[in-house]
Amino acid sequence: MKVKVIPVLEDNYMYLVIEEHTREAVAVDVAVPKRARPLPGALCTRAWRPNTGSYLDHLHLPNSHPFQLLEIVGREGVSLTTVLTTHHHWDHARGNTELARLLPGLVVLGADERICALTRRLAHGEELRFGAIHVRCLLTPGHTLGHMSYFLWEDECLDPPAVFSGDALSVAGCGSRLETTAQQMYHSLVETLGTLPPETKVFCGHEHTLGNLEFAQKVEPWNNHVKAKLSWAKGLGSSPQTGELSQPAWSCQTRL
Repeated sequence: MKVKVIPVLEDNYMYLVIEEHTREAVAVDVAVPKRARPLPGALCTRAWRPNTGSYLDHLHLPNSHPFQLLEIVGREGVSLTTVLTTHHHWDHARGNTELARLLPGLVVLGADERICALTRRLAHGEELRFGAIHVRCLLTPGHTLGHMSYFLWEDECLDPPAVFSGDALSVAGCGSRLETTAQQMYHSLVETLGTLPPETKVFCGHEHTLGNLEFAQKVEPWNNHVKAKLSWAKGLGSSPQTGELSQPAWSCQTRL
């Protein structure tokens, strides 16, 4: 299993997961099927949308050739068959419609009927298969009611399993609680994600590492683990805008 990390927008991540024997590929959280992260000189304006509880970004790009998800697919020589969407917010699902238009027959999966271009709604505990890759669908309400995380592994493979956690879990933090109770969010983080194998690699939906750790240090200035993690994050740069990524930065064993 090969994972391509693709920074998009200001601090989002989307992913291309490749089954290396069949060359089938699955995309996770397609915010934009063509444009990737803003290029140098790009102007981004942001407007709050109270009806959805999210922001709308308008990117004004300079005259340059933007990196494209489909170019990555072509370069890797894979067949993109499926999109796994963690939740319905525009910065995780807006690209589904255009991608489905460009790739007839594309399957778009998720747990929330509000997801753009959804072809089938998934259930908690459902398992999917892409060649040797197993996918277990884990409903993780908190950020949204219909948030789904995806736990992936391969049989007889030495590589650790992975979870694509969207906005349910990030490095040293989690997404804001918008549609559920605190009890539901606690269950998602502690009982569902927190009980995954300790070697699990976490691929989250945003690059919020520095902000999360700086906040944690203010709350617990005596915490040496937070200090060490913050120093590590600063060393990486921890920003899609600089091209330095913290993904996959975390494992369930080292959660804060």
